[in-house]
Amino acid sequence: MATPLSADALVTALRNEGVTVVEHDGWRSHNRAGHGAWGPVHGVIIHHTVTSGTSASVSMCWSGYDELPGPLCQGVIDKTGTVHLIGNGRANHAGTGDGDVLDAVIAENYGDAPPSPNENDTDGNARFYGFECINLGDGEDPWPAEQLDAIERVSAAICRAHGWTAKSVIGHKEWTDTKTDPSFGMPDLRDRIADRLGSKPSGGGTDAQPAVSLAHVIAAARTDAPAAQGHTTYKAEVLRVEQALAAEGLLASTWVDGSYGTKTATAYAAWQRRCGYTGRDADGIPGRNSLTALGKRHGFTATD
Repeated sequence: MATPLSADALVTALRNEGVTVVEHDGWRSHNRAGHGAWGPVHGVIIHHTVTSGTSASVSMCWSGYDELPGPLCQGVIDKTGTVHLIGNGRANHAGTGDGDVLDAVIAENYGDAPPSPNENDTDGNARFYGFECINLGDGEDPWPAEQLDAIERVSAAICRAHGWTAKSVIGHKEWTDTKTDPSFGMPDLRDRIADRLGSKPSGGGTDAQPAVSLAHVIAAARTDAPAAQGHTTYKAEVLRVEQALAAEGLLASTWVDGSYGTKTATAYAAWQRRCGYTGRDADGIPGRNSLTALGKRHGFTATD
């Protein structure tokens, strides 16, 4: 039994585990409050979206649909391993499931898998964090290594924060006999989570922080913006800057794509103004001080 993590505590736990996080505008107050309990929480349920495309999938999970209003999870894990936080609190992800499965998760005393669900008598939305993973679920759509690694890290981060073992992580198909997601084996995932929990978090501390080269992002800012749409220069480093700008609420998630285009330049100029720069000093081309400040807030180190 555990009190749900606060929004800040969840973000810290994920980043300490090395998860790349995008905080979508309004996610901290986006939930199904007033439609049932939220907590105590006992575990994590992993889902797949049966959709493709990051923007469309995140939008669907944020808004839901007529029969099932959003949010449909706390976070969406895309194909690149980026975790999009869209909800904080109760979400419409688990529905009703088997109380015997919940008891097994709480006790963490089952073998390779919890007991097979055969009745739907317990509110899972109140008791589990939910993460939707972008996949068509047809057995053909691949699960990239980066995405599986992020699923492992997200699960381990929440288990570590609550003092749970890997047996607190189940698939939607293990919660209810009406679902088949996710379309990969949960025992192997739990083994990977258990191995991770046996070591220290791999994302925390200054030494573990990724580096973003000032020279590289300046080159990208000067090359990508005037180029044809989708042109990318130093994509990984630009993506990290864009994720930080999105977390600051300055860049829409649609434009978090690794290309330092005009939208990214405009967002970075807004960040420079927040840092106190004006006029030509807030032109959207990163400088040492503004990039360092952004990195300190969002888990990367600015280098030459």
